[in-house]
Amino acid sequence: MGLIRLILALGLLAAAPVRAELAPDELVKRTAEEVLAIVRADQALQAGDPQKVLALVEEKVLPHFDFTRMTRLAMGRHWRDATPEQQQQITREFRELLVRTYTAAFTAYKGQSVTYKPFRMGPSDTDVTVRTEIVNPDGRPPIPVDYSMYKTPNGWKVYDVTIENVSLVATYRGTFNDEIRRGGIEGLIKSLREKNQSLTQQGPKKG
Repeated sequence: MGLIRLILALGLLAAAPVRAELAPDELVKRTAEEVLAIVRADQALQAGDPQKVLALVEEKVLPHFDFTRMTRLAMGRHWRDATPEQQQQITREFRELLVRTYTAAFTAYKGQSVTYKPFRMGPSDTDVTVRTEIVNPDGRPPIPVDYSMYKTPNGWKVYDVTIENVSLVATYRGTFNDEIRRGGIEGLIKSLREKNQSLTQQGPKKG
């Protein structure tokens, strides 16, 4: 899964506050259009200003994602082997990794737009997939991006993003399994912490 595509895909949900009354497809569409408008109007964001990007991510992106569920799915059966404290540590480090990665590559935006696929949901459905495509202005084929979402008391939350048929959760599950095989749960925590420290030292990339 290409980093640029992942970053742009996560950015599509970086806008309005959660509104429980919105259907999941409407939530994706509304927030996608709002965040693209924000980015287009802000040269500092396009240039990767670290403080503005981090503030945008913390305030607008994170409320739409359930990082605990994402982490649990990425760990698979190993989640039950971790203590509650370890589960919290891994979730915290995984969340920071996604935030740091997103912030470092924010300049991936180069004028793309989004189209939305037909969406159907039954009245009792609580787990759905919202399908979109990222349209490149240079004529390259569109990039399919699917959001796996489930209903919570606080509205719909994203627990996985699939880009070109590659799941974010499944990708990290393979990485987590490798780390746990080599060094156990503590080895995974150490690896995530080191990656975060490395991204912090590198700082955001400039376009």
